[in-house]
Amino acid sequence: MKTLISTCLLLSPIHVTAFAPPQPNTNRYATKKDIPYRTEPDLDAYARERCVLDLYFPEDRKDFPTIVWFHGGGLYTGDKFIPERYQNQGFAVVAPNYRLHPKVKAPVYIEDAAAAVAWTLKNIERFGGSTEKIFVAGHSAGGYLTSMVGLDKCYLAAHDVDANQIAGLAPYSGHTITHFTPRKEMGIPRDQPVVDKLAPLFQVCADAPPILLITGDRELELLGRYEENAHMWRMLKLKGHANCELFELDGFNHGGMMEPSHTLAVRFFNGILDRKAESPSQPRGK
Repeated sequence: MKTLISTCLLLSPIHVTAFAPPQPNTNRYATKKDIPYRTEPDLDAYARERCVLDLYFPEDRKDFPTIVWFHGGGLYTGDKFIPERYQNQGFAVVAPNYRLHPKVKAPVYIEDAAAAVAWTLKNIERFGGSTEKIFVAGHSAGGYLTSMVGLDKCYLAAHDVDANQIAGLAPYSGHTITHFTPRKEMGIPRDQPVVDKLAPLFQVCADAPPILLITGDRELELLGRYEENAHMWRMLKLKGHANCELFELDGFNHGGMMEPSHTLAVRFFNGILDRKAESPSQPRGK
């Protein structure tokens, strides 16, 4: 078993599975599929096909929290889905698709992700949700999009939305350096690390939303994925970020780490909600 290092908790599989999952609630849930979140008149057929989202929400509850969930797939494959672990826990779930390489290049898929988050912030109240309880999470490429939308404020600002309206971020095994697909688009080898404006690491700041960084086992993960997330965690702490956590899941590879990460994310989000209830006006950062 790995030891506790500062506030960075490294867990073995037995500790992950030992977490008691939140008990399902008794709300009734509905699902609406393929809601367009980009409606600009000049969208092409591919954008109209991909820029849609599914919404899963409690019908008989008001002021509920919402998780925007981005699927993985390297920014060149994948499709929206609503994680089973997020269901029946009192959360709404927004699951967007986004345009993919090679039909588009960076930063289009980041812009789509921001548009989906902006749609959520502007529309969730119509379904009974709270705009103050919007969380963003995703696995792999979805984790990268989560971090970029939450940390680089320009993407949401394009929709007249402040990224700090997001209540919390949970990127699962996401790149914190520039993603390998944008690097491929620029002719940079997959194993050549780059930190530029397309890297979450480039955007670290003290007043970003609370963030939970999770990776699989460093020996089983994709090349360098744990180490770059550990560096991200350290730089956030040095910048003065007040609420960032890092978990390494022993024994889990890149794909296998997704399911246990859902439990950690739900616990992290519920902790934020509890703190909001105790001190709703508490500022971020220092």
